[in-house]
Amino acid sequence: MYLAGTLTDMPQHTSVATRPQRAPAGDFGARLKATRLRAGLTQARLAEGRYTKAYISALENGLSRPSIAALDFLAARLGVTPTELLGAGPARWPRVEADLRLAAGDWQTALDAYDRLLEAETQPLRRASIQLGRAEALARLDRPAEGVTAGSEAAAGFLSHGRVAEAAMARYWQASGLYRLENADEARALLRAVLGVTRADLPVEPDLEVRTLIALAMIDSREGQPARALTFLEEARARIGGLDDRRRAAFLESLAVGYRETGDYEAAVSTATQAIAYFRAAEDELEIAVLDNELALTHLALGSLAKARSHATAAHARMETIGNQARLANVLETEAQIALASDDLAGAEHLAAAAIEAGGTTGNHKAVISATITRGRIARRRGDVASAMADLEQAIAAAREIGRSAQLRDCLVELSDLVAEQGDTKRAYELAREALR
Repeated sequence: MYLAGTLTDMPQHTSVATRPQRAPAGDFGARLKATRLRAGLTQARLAEGRYTKAYISALENGLSRPSIAALDFLAARLGVTPTELLGAGPARWPRVEADLRLAAGDWQTALDAYDRLLEAETQPLRRASIQLGRAEALARLDRPAEGVTAGSEAAAGFLSHGRVAEAAMARYWQASGLYRLENADEARALLRAVLGVTRADLPVEPDLEVRTLIALAMIDSREGQPARALTFLEEARARIGGLDDRRRAAFLESLAVGYRETGDYEAAVSTATQAIAYFRAAEDELEIAVLDNELALTHLALGSLAKARSHATAAHARMETIGNQARLANVLETEAQIALASDDLAGAEHLAAAAIEAGGTTGNHKAVISATITRGRIARRRGDVASAMADLEQAIAAAREIGRSAQLRDCLVELSDLVAEQGDTKRAYELAREALR
């Protein structure tokens, strides 16, 4: 989840007169609608078998981007080629490619494409649209400060043209950045405003309400309010029935993470298992691997090491097949934790080193910091206090440098305990006090 700015310009309720305009005639949404009408299909009939009427409506109104799989499905159902749906204008293809790369999860390529488009674009509304794509890509790439700026600029551009629904989407990504930057109050305020827009009579993305509820749950969970977080999660669960399988799977995945973070491990396992089933139906191997890693962490928290190891092994195999080294770094770090919990210190050390290497090569700072903490815990288990302290100091320096506050607190608490064991109570107190700030 992801902000900069206040909500004074984001109304909680909006009249019909301020609804977003339809996309220009040459845009994908208008082209899809025209092709559908020529084929004599309703939105529900076009969606039948894989998607939902709400998803088709969001595509036609320019509120959602089609994935490559969705584009192929819709073109086949309509009896046209993907190129006919997208349009063949040379100026349009760079934007189409950027959107498709974003929808496909190729975030760096998408961001590079959006950056090139932004350099040449002067029309304010189109710039806002490009900035919205950039905000999401930056959030996915874990670059929250830049994402906050892009989301803020996108929201301002949309609002200046009365495009409240698109502005709400930009605010969501702003809130995501603020969440990552530990600015919980502003993130929560923005998300509550976004929630108000989703519940007004506006054609927003069909999944935005669910995403916003889950984001609010994540904030409350991290801020030590698990009961309220679970309330948001249950409200989100009640609303996923109208989503297509791919989106339902994505939000079950988010719910699983939320349940694990609030300590409801049984619910996390159940929800993640449901999500995997939907991702299998959508043939999304990457998300299946991500969920297997999530299940591994949840079973580790429950003390079920055999199940944790099984899911981590499955996640590792899928990530290697896909070739996603950045996500593989996360799996390797999970495997290192499992090995440590199993008292396999040599194996844990080897896996932590592999996670650090993979994370460093791909820019996955979170995995590098987590694996460095794990390496420190391994050294501590062996009684090598000097190495343990060196690893934890290294993790603290990295977390400070890139602004990972949550991981910084973990490092400080770990080092405080270690320092206290050595009898340096003054420094232990200072570290603990910093962790609580």
